[in-house]
Amino acid sequence: MLAQLRAQFGLDKPLTTQLAIYVGHVLQGDLGTSFRQGRPVLGLILERLPATLLLTGTAFVFAIAAGITLGALAAQRVGRVADSLITILALGFYATPLFWVGLMLVLVFSVWLNWLPSFGMQTVGADLHGWAAVVDIAQYLVLPALTLGLFYMAVYARLTRASMLEVASQDFVRTARAKGVPEGRILRRHILRNALLPVITFAGIQAGQLIGGSILVETVFAWPGIGRLAFDALLARDYQVLLGVFLVTSILVVLFNLLTDLLYAVIDPRVQAA
Repeated sequence: MLAQLRAQFGLDKPLTTQLAIYVGHVLQGDLGTSFRQGRPVLGLILERLPATLLLTGTAFVFAIAAGITLGALAAQRVGRVADSLITILALGFYATPLFWVGLMLVLVFSVWLNWLPSFGMQTVGADLHGWAAVVDIAQYLVLPALTLGLFYMAVYARLTRASMLEVASQDFVRTARAKGVPEGRILRRHILRNALLPVITFAGIQAGQLIGGSILVETVFAWPGIGRLAFDALLARDYQVLLGVFLVTSILVVLFNLLTDLLYAVIDPRVQAA
């Protein structure tokens, strides 16, 4: 029986032959079949991918918006109480494990206050449609997106603060002030716009890492994405599914890096001119 199973799954062939067969199937869009569920791997991933993109996209937007805002406020009030509070907040979220943050959010907002649902993606058996379904999913999305976004928000806040302080000390900023340009315009057009370049570079690199980081968050909140799919496949030793998830996430990382390069030309006209 073992010999028949090895022959059925091609494990009786040399490793090089197995690799060539797998790559050939991948080029044809065939990622194999799940040993555990008996379904095509590509179908399982495409079924779970929208949930992961929704979670990671929401967390990414929140982290970027909140991180840049807090970083700009800290740079404007450097050395003051607000700067110290933002720095302590950022360091705290950066050093705290994601699973602990998620569990504490569930304890506070789900158990104690009963404001938000704790696990899943939507109300089971509710059969909601239209705007009611959107609101229902949004309620389930708040806690996992917040958990995943707080860590990256701390990184962007610290990076934005440091970058803005560096840009603020350059000659073109002093020249703008000497010409009488309003301080608000200097902050938006001269300091913040140039300070965003390293932030966007780092965000583009970490955008792909959000997919990997979602494995832990999706497991804590029972979010039905490819992170949870990878975790279940790891426990069941369903290697075909794991390989498919790794391949899809790698493609997403490449796409995010390409999008980052395209955004560079929008933010920095010098890149477009070059």
